[in-house]
Amino acid sequence: MAAAPSTYELVRRTPPLLYRWLGDRIFAVLVTLFGLTVMGLAISLAVVLFWEGSEAIKTFGFWGFLIGTTWDPALTLTFGTFPFLIGTVVTSVAALALSFFPALAVAIFSAEYAPRWLSHIIDALVDLIAAVPSVVVGIWGIFVLAPWLRDHFYLPLYMWAAESRPELLPIIGSPMGYGMTTAVIVLALMIVPFTAALSRDAIRLVPKAQREACWALGATRWEVIRMAVLPYARSGIVAGAILSFGRAIGETMAVAMLIGNKNTLPFDLFGPAATMPSVIINEFREAVENLHLSSLMAIGFYLFLISLIVNLLAAYIQRKMMVAGGRSA
Repeated sequence: MAAAPSTYELVRRTPPLLYRWLGDRIFAVLVTLFGLTVMGLAISLAVVLFWEGSEAIKTFGFWGFLIGTTWDPALTLTFGTFPFLIGTVVTSVAALALSFFPALAVAIFSAEYAPRWLSHIIDALVDLIAAVPSVVVGIWGIFVLAPWLRDHFYLPLYMWAAESRPELLPIIGSPMGYGMTTAVIVLALMIVPFTAALSRDAIRLVPKAQREACWALGATRWEVIRMAVLPYARSGIVAGAILSFGRAIGETMAVAMLIGNKNTLPFDLFGPAATMPSVIINEFREAVENLHLSSLMAIGFYLFLISLIVNLLAAYIQRKMMVAGGRSA
């Protein structure tokens, strides 16, 4: 065995004081510079979006543009983004509600119930699904999911309503397969991996002592998960859900390919609708009028504000839950 280094050798290996001082200062400057760069990019993005959309905001008013219900770029050049705001909120909230519990179930099974070999397979598949491009999911939705839903779900329900409950037809809408419900289902499938991955990591970070304490009191496996694991990991689970919600708000390609892109209210269950990202991608290349292009940039500015509010709310909720969890512990 090699002899341990002497004290003299350790002192000789220690970098000089000036070298360490310069290294600390350089590292601090680089970290600060990178942090300020990220902040600068976010601020510059907001400024550019507001500047490019200022014509529309000045024309229709800050709140008038947001709550306006008419979007007519062809005849009257009247632009109101309220239909797209409603479509964004409804699809995002519905997709989160539809995907949260299945994603949490996948996380609990992978972290608590599955054998190690099966857990590795599930984790790899979850990460793989998260990496699939949204345009690929949209193509799958167009050629596989939408026709299947139309033939096996939308049309039978529409025919039943037409024969038995005709008053429900305005709520159900056209069963063509491309509409709000199809977009919500695809969006839910796309955000499941994000919620599942973050919830899984949060559950695995729960200290082993939490589980052993419940086992010692005679709790069952489900009682251990319900009383010890989930309360301890709830801040990470909520963070995963909010991150998925933010992803759903900004999702563009898959939603634009499946939602039907209707610019007017009201929206119905199976019929077409539109979201803020979908109207931007559908009309950006066709915007020849300055006011039309400015309106699309203004939608991007409002979408930026909504995403910022969602992220700040997520950080606040996570911090409050961590404080509450620390006090209860």
